Amino acid sequence: MFVSDPSKYKHQMLIRINVFLALVIGSSLLLLGIIYCFVSNNGIHNHEFNVSNKKEFQLFQTVESEHSADLINKLKKDLATANEKIEQLENKMQGFEERIKKPYPNVKYLNYRSKKRILVTGGAGFVGSHLVDKLMKAGHDITVVDNFFTGVKANVEQWIGHANFELIHQDIVNPLFVEVDEIYHLASPASPPHYMFNPVKTIKTNTIGTINMLGLAKRVGAKVLIASTSEVYGDPEVHPQPETYWGHVNPIGPRACYDEGKRVSETLSYAYAKHEKVSVRVARIFNTHGPRMHMNDGRVVSNFILQALRNEPITVYGRGNQTRSFQYVSDLVNGLIALMDSNYTQPVNLGNPTEHTINEFAVIIKGLVGGKSKVITTPAVEDDPQRRKPDITRAMTYLKWKPKVGLKEGLKMTIDYFKQEIKKSQKTV
Repeated sequence: MFVSDPSKYKHQMLIRINVFLALVIGSSLLLLGIIYCFVSNNGIHNHEFNVSNKKEFQLFQTVESEHSADLINKLKKDLATANEKIEQLENKMQGFEERIKKPYPNVKYLNYRSKKRILVTGGAGFVGSHLVDKLMKAGHDITVVDNFFTGVKANVEQWIGHANFELIHQDIVNPLFVEVDEIYHLASPASPPHYMFNPVKTIKTNTIGTINMLGLAKRVGAKVLIASTSEVYGDPEVHPQPETYWGHVNPIGPRACYDEGKRVSETLSYAYAKHEKVSVRVARIFNTHGPRMHMNDGRVVSNFILQALRNEPITVYGRGNQTRSFQYVSDLVNGLIALMDSNYTQPVNLGNPTEHTINEFAVIIKGLVGGKSKVITTPAVEDDPQRRKPDITRAMTYLKWKPKVGLKEGLKMTIDYFKQEIKKSQKTV
């Protein structure tokens, strides 16, 4: 839980610790003073005593000395206990400081005419959270809806409590009633292990969830962008893949829940556009990497980076001559916003047309990470596309968009993120 005024809270805690220290030290000095006065006033030295019996005096002296020693030992124990408590308080203070809300990133001011109310489904996920960052900094009102199956709150924690931000924990297969001007529909598991975990749920998210978002857009008159995928092309027979290519997809294979789910999502979008006059945009997203990726999502980038960082063998499925094209997440976010802001309504490929084989990619990762990992091959995966490269002519023509971040530049930032995450996971609580 965040406090309303972190600096005031920290100041109050420091005052409490100082008062506690003052009380402990003051009590100790007072007790020592009492002992001193008691010993002095009662004449510990022989010449201040009028006693007839030297033995009685020696006995009295012994008892007083033992009593004083006991008090001093007790004071030492009390001081030791106080020091332990102070140390515990300091540790708690450290914990509070870590939990205290940091200042929000800089947000542009927009007046009510320029500010848009924007809904981002899946906004706590990898791509969604980066999109939220960009839109928040631009000054818009953002509502994030996420069921946290693959998204995590930590991806958007920097905005929690901000006046322009709202986070809703909900699955979009259930209807949502909000007032918005734009909808970015990104909600769906996107990596094979995640979308294969529950194929029926993946299909529901991309069909029922899409119907709910399109219905919401119809009701409030909002513009909606559907995040589709290069997987609609399947294992392509046309290379590179233009948006006019209809694809080559196995409708009953292990990847079909995602591939066909996204194809139906596109079909629904254009049905609503034609019959209900909903303003739709469709982005076909190619392989993307960057910070906030799931470390164990089973994708090429995360697999290779983790294996290299841990000095484990880098595993390549099949012969490794299949190709992929990788874009950095900031380029994709810029493309999504450009598409939403455009008047172009046909599907648009968003990806990096620079193509690499998986073997080449493994060598690049190994070179950037260093270490002693070896590249090994394992049996090929069923229905794994053999070639993947976007034709981005439409994006360049109608959106004036093309990727700017080079492969190695983006990978370095992604690797740095993975290193930080590994360090966090190694910390003891």
